[in-house]
Amino acid sequence: MIALLQRVARASVTVEQELVGRIGPGLLVLLCAEHGDSEQEADRMLTKILKLRIFGDDAGKMNRSVQDIAGGLLVVSQFTLAADTSSGNRPGFTAAAAPAVGLRLYEYFLAQARLLHPLVQNGRFGTEMRVELVNDGPVTIPLRMAPPA
Repeated sequence: MIALLQRVARASVTVEQELVGRIGPGLLVLLCAEHGDSEQEADRMLTKILKLRIFGDDAGKMNRSVQDIAGGLLVVSQFTLAADTSSGNRPGFTAAAAPAVGLRLYEYFLAQARLLHPLVQNGRFGTEMRVELVNDGPVTIPLRMAPPA
């Protein structure tokens, strides 16, 4: 499972001119399930995201988590994180999970996030979305949770 985290002052996602998710300060989480991923990787990814200390403390050091600051999570599915650009100029996406598996793991991730965190918004799986954000820092962190070997 791959996630790209962006620390944001605010972020939103729109589908067909309908605002479907919006947060203030927090994390925009672009999320991709890969072949072999399961709920175990989703759980590990969520735990890491919620505890990752990438928000400033009173001294300005990255020492607080999204939970510590009571920030929002805006979770957007993004299979393109699995892009293979090793040959040619057109990326391949064969490492991404099949759409049915990706949807199941995305919905599982959201359900678990809502159990553990009070402010979770989301995009819509499998749709064209417009994501707007004001990156805070900027701070952008890539994460990968591989299935057990």
